[in-house]
Amino acid sequence: MSHLRNIVILTGAGVSAESGIDTFRDANDGRGGLWEQHRVEDVATPEAFARNPGLVQRFYDMRRAAIQTKQPNAAHHALARLEAQWRGGTVTLITQNVDDLHDRAGSHNLIHMHGEHLSVWCTACDTRHRWTAPLIDGPACPTCARPALRPDIVWFGEVPYRMDDIHQAMRDVDLFVSIGTSGAVYPAAGLVRMARDLGAQTLELNLERSQGSAWFHESRFGPATQVVPVWVDALLADQA
Repeated sequence: MSHLRNIVILTGAGVSAESGIDTFRDANDGRGGLWEQHRVEDVATPEAFARNPGLVQRFYDMRRAAIQTKQPNAAHHALARLEAQWRGGTVTLITQNVDDLHDRAGSHNLIHMHGEHLSVWCTACDTRHRWTAPLIDGPACPTCARPALRPDIVWFGEVPYRMDDIHQAMRDVDLFVSIGTSGAVYPAAGLVRMARDLGAQTLELNLERSQGSAWFHESRFGPATQVVPVWVDALLADQA
């Protein structure tokens, strides 16, 4: 693959699962994607926040606290290494995950399209701040001093962040790689079709076939901590 220059990588929950981060869509725990008997739609929509802000804040307070106890795994570190060592082009990492494990592993050319748990958005003055503490008690915004903070998360029905940057990266893509995603959430799930339309090679790394698996030129299956480092090692060796 010595002809490759620009690589765009989309990551989903499967990258962080082995670090112990739970997901909205994981039904393997017997709760069917529920948290304290509440549907995701009851804690992850603007309407839910307007209806019961205390419940929503408590939900995200718990997840924010939990994420800070987790560590990047071998897949996160391998992707950071690919970005650092790739020559002659760019590696753009787009993540659907709202944890900061890619950041802590060392990825820099990174787009959090669904927001970040360790960030808050003030709906009064439209500023964002890094945040590690609870929001349930209604703390004031550091900028405007108003108690108008909400999780800086893209909820169902909201537009993902930095779509212009994502489309710019896709315009120049030579290889599109999807890692640990279900292929069920749009617009992220549509990126592979965009890549194919633009003539890029496409690769899926996942535990099993995703809903969009037929759009990939190649699929490799296994835990992210195993398949991602092997793929990165081979790609870097090929450019040597």
